[in-house]
Amino acid sequence: MEKKVFDKKQIEILARHLFLIALLLIILFPVLYIISISLNPTGGIGSPLIPSHFSLDHWKYILGIPYKDSSTGEIIVSSFPIMRWLFNSIKVSLITAFLILLLSTTSAYALSRFSFQGRKTSLLVLMVTQMFPSIMGMVAFYLMLNFIGDYLPFLGTDTHWGLILVYLGGTPFNIWLIKGYFDTIPKSIEESAIMDGCSRFQAFYRIVLPLSAPILAVVGLLAFIGTFSDFILPSILLKSQDKFTLAVGIQIFISEAFSSRWGQFAAACIVGAIPISALFLSIHKYIISGLTSGGIKG
Repeated sequence: MEKKVFDKKQIEILARHLFLIALLLIILFPVLYIISISLNPTGGIGSPLIPSHFSLDHWKYILGIPYKDSSTGEIIVSSFPIMRWLFNSIKVSLITAFLILLLSTTSAYALSRFSFQGRKTSLLVLMVTQMFPSIMGMVAFYLMLNFIGDYLPFLGTDTHWGLILVYLGGTPFNIWLIKGYFDTIPKSIEESAIMDGCSRFQAFYRIVLPLSAPILAVVGLLAFIGTFSDFILPSILLKSQDKFTLAVGIQIFISEAFSSRWGQFAAACIVGAIPISALFLSIHKYIISGLTSGGIKG
């Protein structure tokens, strides 16, 4: 019987597939393990990947659904408003992402399309402000919100609007990103639209923004993820339990009984990952379209 001989190309393809499979397993293992712990009634560090039996008790606790404890028979009700924390995180993140996009696009358009006195200085200032880590301004942020809160209570400490106001400090970096993208869009497209009767705002809204969908999707996604997953700022500025974001709430939740709440912690982590995953899936086509259009132009 004649033996089949693999040529060099087939061996390379096989090696690539094996590498991708190994990489996929490395990426998926932590996710599958977290899911396993959330479904294991006695789940913890060191639990097997496939539990001996499954339970939804941890999920019921996280979702605020009363359930009967299998060992004691008592009715367990969550004393932590975890879904409230999730709602707070989504609210703060969505508003922050929207305001950052609004401020960044209008500012970037002015810097990209108009010539005015102080334009270069403004760009330099925007760049310099991003050279310092945000951790350096924590005390200043707290004092600033304390002062503002004396006159405008809804913008003080322990308020979501105050937290959003601080997050808007990251706008200069996004202005630079969007301005760079606007610079690649030919001005002749807007000029043609204006000659056809569009106002400057209509050209910006109907021409420039649709063409900039990839960079707007990236900036919006990064702003949402950065805000949603942030722990330091909310832990400093928020004091009331009902105003905590998910990151702060979970930290307090597990700190009270760290060793006995791994299953509930795992379920909370999965719940927290859903909004980011849903947002990425809803806008990934704009990111992909930007990558493919760049490849076609090249």
